Amino acid sequence: MKTENRIASFALFVGLLLVVPTGLAYALDQDRPTTQPAIKPATRPAVGQKAMDFTLRSVEGEPVTLSKIAAEGPVVLVVLRGWPGYQCPICTRQVADLMSVADEIKAASAKVLLVYPGPAENLTEHAKEFIPEALPEGMTFVVDPDFEFVNAYDLRWDAPRETAYPSTFVIDRQQIIRFTKISDGHGDRAESADVLAALNEL
Repeated sequence: MKTENRIASFALFVGLLLVVPTGLAYALDQDRPTTQPAIKPATRPAVGQKAMDFTLRSVEGEPVTLSKIAAEGPVVLVVLRGWPGYQCPICTRQVADLMSVADEIKAASAKVLLVYPGPAENLTEHAKEFIPEALPEGMTFVVDPDFEFVNAYDLRWDAPRETAYPSTFVIDRQQIIRFTKISDGHGDRAESADVLAALNEL
């Protein structure tokens, strides 16, 4: 009887989860102002799905829209940890790895979009500190103030001194996701070889 009660309680719990479209993360986030507008329901992007369009601003302040870039060729979308209160050394290594194959990425007619999330205050300044030099041609660096993008893509790592789950996507001209790697920790990132292999399959 106790087992049946436990199963019934679990089923009720799962049912409640299914009717909360934005997930428990929003309900448990005690620091979120109650006046903040709700973000549309989100799920982590997966291979075969169409990537949700978005517009973010580059560190120079220019608007950058995914659909416009994808119309010109494949997009390598890289979500970094951004500013969790310090510059992430693993992110630095990942970006350096991608920069080392910039010519190969360009030869595949692809572009790289680097997303730097974090609290809005001084985020652009922190981003400029992260990459102080000009990026190779075809690589664009954008900021995601207050996690609007990572929330919409269901990549928010909502824990103390965390920002977003590091992620890499390869998106084709039709805005379809052809490769994805989402890390549930600081490491285990997609490498440049993974990205080039995915581009070669397009």
